[in-house]
Amino acid sequence: MDTRETSLEFDQHRVEELSELRTAGYALYPPAFDRKDTIPDILDRFCQSGHERSEERVTTAGRLYTVRNHGKTIFADLGDEGGKIQLYIRKNDIGDEAFGFFTRYIERGDIIGVSGHPFRTKVGELTIWVDEITLLTKALNSLPEKFHGLTNVEKRYRQRYVDLIVNDESRETFRKRSRLISAVRAYLTDRDFLEFETPVLQPVYGGANARPFTTFHHALGQNLFMRIAPELYLKRLVVGGFEKVFELARNFRNEDIDTRHNPEFSMVEIYEAYRDYTDMMALTEGIITHLVNSLSGSYQIPFSGVTLDFTPPWRALTMEDAVREYAGIDVQSCSIPELRQVAEKRGIDGYEGAASWREFLVLFFENFVEDKLIQPTFIYDFPVENSPLAKKHREKEGFTERFELFICGMEIANGFSELNDPLDQLARFQRQDERRKAGDLEAQMLDYDFINALGYGMPPTGGVGLGIDRLVMLVTNNTSIKEVILFPQMKAGYEGTGLSRDTDTG
Repeated sequence: MDTRETSLEFDQHRVEELSELRTAGYALYPPAFDRKDTIPDILDRFCQSGHERSEERVTTAGRLYTVRNHGKTIFADLGDEGGKIQLYIRKNDIGDEAFGFFTRYIERGDIIGVSGHPFRTKVGELTIWVDEITLLTKALNSLPEKFHGLTNVEKRYRQRYVDLIVNDESRETFRKRSRLISAVRAYLTDRDFLEFETPVLQPVYGGANARPFTTFHHALGQNLFMRIAPELYLKRLVVGGFEKVFELARNFRNEDIDTRHNPEFSMVEIYEAYRDYTDMMALTEGIITHLVNSLSGSYQIPFSGVTLDFTPPWRALTMEDAVREYAGIDVQSCSIPELRQVAEKRGIDGYEGAASWREFLVLFFENFVEDKLIQPTFIYDFPVENSPLAKKHREKEGFTERFELFICGMEIANGFSELNDPLDQLARFQRQDERRKAGDLEAQMLDYDFINALGYGMPPTGGVGLGIDRLVMLVTNNTSIKEVILFPQMKAGYEGTGLSRDTDTG
């Protein structure tokens, strides 16, 4: 059954007005308008203006947010992307016909062009004394009520365009998101990294433990998978001789949706030849401290009721030390039966499949430590069992040179000294493939072409992936990922007119 939204929210009164205007021969929805001045330009140029009407004429355009009719005069608020300004419209100035047209056909939400002269009202508000008005776009849907706004959470996500029209906070969130992405790109390109694009449709998925989205290509007659990570293709580029590479990638994972996960998400993956995981930790710290300071003007920012301090250097703990400190468990000193007892006593699910103390280490870390890591903290030296793409540790048997960065209990970054031994990689992929065939939907496939690429030789390489959406959450003080993704994935079946505009569903 097709559950896509089919209802429209057109205001019938506005539709009738539009029909009247067409019948009367008005030129509706013109192709362009000669906007000589943006609203921020006007606010800046005339910031020192007095109460006298300026001799200089301005022409601007935007959306009407409020209209206050006082008989022969109208005050209105006009807004564009950069700000809002008050309009002063007098019948004596624009004439009976234009004034009557405005009062009859122009309403909140319509997009208009105006010309006039700036002045400052008695209460000190910079205003345009309008002498010409042009209707540019007739809105057929009514905006949410002025004092309630669009507060229904689900509707804000489904109709982001309305959210952006009426909620300044949402617009600022996505301005910051855009600036953050630009800053990441500039930070890396300034350090001679090259940006590349790798396939989104892949014959073999890999680069992370995740369930993929599957599609079918009819011309090729084969299944393809939506990318879960760009890692294996970027490392092919390092094999090919590009030594500093990155991609700002859209990834797709067929997993749960919650306040920290969306099936389509953004990340930046970075690889540099002749570096290791300690270098990648330093690079990660450098990128994020630069982002926070440039976007917020400080290394301290508020998030979810706490103040996060990004002043470098950040704390770094091995996974063993973190479990010992936060959970009070010295995992390596316990026998497997003792570890099972601890897991059962503390109510950990899924411990029955753990066969080594390192697997219990991961379980205890995920259950007892992650949510306690509030300030920026690197956790490093991960067991080989859950790190199929990381190089074996140079000193610690059974471990890999891998780190993750946690902030407010969220994983923000994941990096390795990259595994470049083709035979070791083949053996790990084979173990992953066995798990996949046994029913593990998140295990990785065996990518023979990638193994073949490693057979040509990949230099020692460090790599890291940073979650863009979660970084935006931090710098905008939003605790839900849906607040920082313009069009988050939502369940089908929503009817556009079935949600109140002024009821907060939380």
